[in-house]
Amino acid sequence: MDNLTADARTTQQPGLHEAHRTRWKSFYYRLRKNKAALFGGYFLLFVILVAIIGPLLTQYDPSKIDYTAKFLKPSADHWFGTDHNGRDIFTRIIHGMRLTLSVGFISVIIGAAFGIVLGIVSGYYGGKWDTFIMRITDVMLAFPGILLALAIVSVLGKNLFNVIIAVSIFSIPMFARVVRGSTLAVRRLEYIDAMRSLGASDRRIIFGHILPNILSPIIVQATLRIAVAILTASGLSFLGLGAQPPTPEWGAMLNDGRNYITDHPHVALFPGLSIVLVVIAFNLLGDGLRDVLDPKLKK
Repeated sequence: MDNLTADARTTQQPGLHEAHRTRWKSFYYRLRKNKAALFGGYFLLFVILVAIIGPLLTQYDPSKIDYTAKFLKPSADHWFGTDHNGRDIFTRIIHGMRLTLSVGFISVIIGAAFGIVLGIVSGYYGGKWDTFIMRITDVMLAFPGILLALAIVSVLGKNLFNVIIAVSIFSIPMFARVVRGSTLAVRRLEYIDAMRSLGASDRRIIFGHILPNILSPIIVQATLRIAVAILTASGLSFLGLGAQPPTPEWGAMLNDGRNYITDHPHVALFPGLSIVLVVIAFNLLGDGLRDVLDPKLKK
């Protein structure tokens, strides 16, 4: 009997792996049809790779001041030129890339974690829980995201950690809304009623059946929210409420360069261009994932 069980597991394992490979191939094939989304995905992979290994390849100190080399134009020695303190802009952008992406990913992960819990509780249990949670999210959504983050950072203080908290908080209601709607749709399916009638616990139904079926909209929402988080964090740093000098954060670098944009436009051009390209790439990838993962759009 044990030999039969072992043989069954052995035969099932390759089939399981083959199903996973087929699913990923199908996903990549559908995503490949959207050239813009594919470009955004490859560009983000390149950006993440540069953020990881880039600081090891630069020869300049991102915070070292050299007034004899200030406002140098882009050249072979300084690819993006130097700023008003003689610091190499390319080196600062490479170091700031890791910081900016970290703020975006961490804040969205925190916001998604709380939003998923609130959304599932609201959509699955309903009643007073649903009313209470949704009224709180309505109040939070009534404020524009940047204003809510601005108020939170003003209360907590000016530093990058508080920026992460602020961006996380204003991301929560968006995830809660998306997860609640998806949970309501899955909860009405017949097999959920069958599981409940067979005595399955709420925990098993939520984590074993509802959550796996609502991952697609969560992934899409997370991808799009990372772009918003990066833009918001950079905006707060631009206003002087985020990363403080001499931290090489893109928004703070843009704020430093705005005073010299007429005579030395390269000081503000490259940090601003970095923010724009990364945000566009996340939006392109998010739109492509929405087309691929949304069952209503699948052919």
